[in-house]
Amino acid sequence: MSETRSQASGTARPARLWEVPELPVAFFSFLLHFVWEFVQVPVFAGMAEMGHWEAIKLCLSASIGDVGFALTAFWASSLAVRSRDWVLRPTRLPLGLFLAVGILLTIGFEYYYTNVSLRWTYSELMPLVPPFGTGLTPILQWLAIPPLVVWLTRRHLLGAHTIREAGA
Repeated sequence: MSETRSQASGTARPARLWEVPELPVAFFSFLLHFVWEFVQVPVFAGMAEMGHWEAIKLCLSASIGDVGFALTAFWASSLAVRSRDWVLRPTRLPLGLFLAVGILLTIGFEYYYTNVSLRWTYSELMPLVPPFGTGLTPILQWLAIPPLVVWLTRRHLLGAHTIREAGA
């Protein structure tokens, strides 16, 4: 999707910015993860009592990190299948890798932030997943959101392609 063919000349030309898969992956990841971060506030110690602006900044920071995870997972999947266009026709390998990389990054970063740097802690409401004691909601986040990101990105890119083909 990094290049498209011009109908008039048949030559390849660079794709428009909104046709580059990383942009919708980042955009949809940010939107969905930002909402998720607020929904899971009760399972993180102190978040519910935090000031409004402080909570927004913390959720914003976490969402930006989630975008970084999503892009890393997207690029790992793209390398594995040697195409950034896998998102147009997602198969088991790239989609599974997209999920796996996101989950592994989540487990690693959750462990670091809850056990090493102590940046945050879970409340008593958070179910923990062995062996590292990772919170259940961050893992569920990376099982639920990435398939939606792929679906929305695919719809977006196919829509942009359809518009281009129609000459709009």
